[in-house]
Amino acid sequence: MKKFLDGPVEGLAKSINETIADDAFTFAEYDEAAGEKVAWTDYSYWGSTFRMFFKNKMAVALLILLAAILLFTFIQPHLPGQRPATLINNDPATGLQLMNIPPNDEFLFGTNSIGQDLWSMVWSGTRTSLLIGLAVACSEILLGITMGVLWGYVRQLDHLLTTIYNIADNIPQTIMLILISYILRPSMSTIILAMCLTSWLKMARFIRNQIVIIRDRDYNLASRCLGTPTWRIIARNLLPYLVSVMMLRIATTIPEAIGNEVFLTYIGLGLPVAIPSLGNLINSGRGLLMYESLRYQLIFPAVVLSIVTVSFYIIGNAFADAADPKNHV
Repeated sequence: MKKFLDGPVEGLAKSINETIADDAFTFAEYDEAAGEKVAWTDYSYWGSTFRMFFKNKMAVALLILLAAILLFTFIQPHLPGQRPATLINNDPATGLQLMNIPPNDEFLFGTNSIGQDLWSMVWSGTRTSLLIGLAVACSEILLGITMGVLWGYVRQLDHLLTTIYNIADNIPQTIMLILISYILRPSMSTIILAMCLTSWLKMARFIRNQIVIIRDRDYNLASRCLGTPTWRIIARNLLPYLVSVMMLRIATTIPEAIGNEVFLTYIGLGLPVAIPSLGNLINSGRGLLMYESLRYQLIFPAVVLSIVTVSFYIIGNAFADAADPKNHV
């Protein structure tokens, strides 16, 4: 049997050798230097994040709109022909206040019950509310992320911070806001302080939970074994992984802060009436909702508030999705 198989195989090999030329194949040369080269890629995390974000046309459009609103709130008082927000306008002929004038060419948003220009008041109030929201968001970023990272990574602090959180979390945030605003004199700084003292806990707890999930992964254990400083592990290994979830949380903080300002003003513990804000304007306009001719005093500030809050939410969601490395593939 073996003899029978060897015969055809040897014949086939001989015919193949006769068919193929001697120079048909050559030995490959081995370059040791080329073998040591590491593959290079032009991948950039932030570059990919912004490319993904700008693919979302709705988010980009809302970002442009929000930036235009923010810019206009600061330049509006300096434009020609603009009236001060707190100025009470009188009729030059009679000296009477121009009360409840509907929108027209002179007063684009009309006037309120004491003759103030609603156009100027809406933009001044938007500026005030945005400043409150941005201040609260910045404090939440600094305090919430710092405490959250320490809470989740430094095991010795876990019990202490968990106890503090459990005690503070059992007190409703609304009650805390009301108590702080009631004890202190109503002002813009009081509202910001009240919100800053209560808002960072949610962010810290959120970051802590995310840190606990990823702190013991293999690459973090390897970094600790190699003696990498704790601050470097946090800055390089942990925080970049949390960019998407942090941006989503920050995007919801600003509308939430504006909503809290509106609520405190609604119950009489917010900003003084002399300081225009969206909360003051909505609180003044809600009593006129039953009068069809005066509804514009509620509609204009409510529309601006809706545009700002919805824009922040959609932009935050879009940026959070773009910042997720899973979407960069």
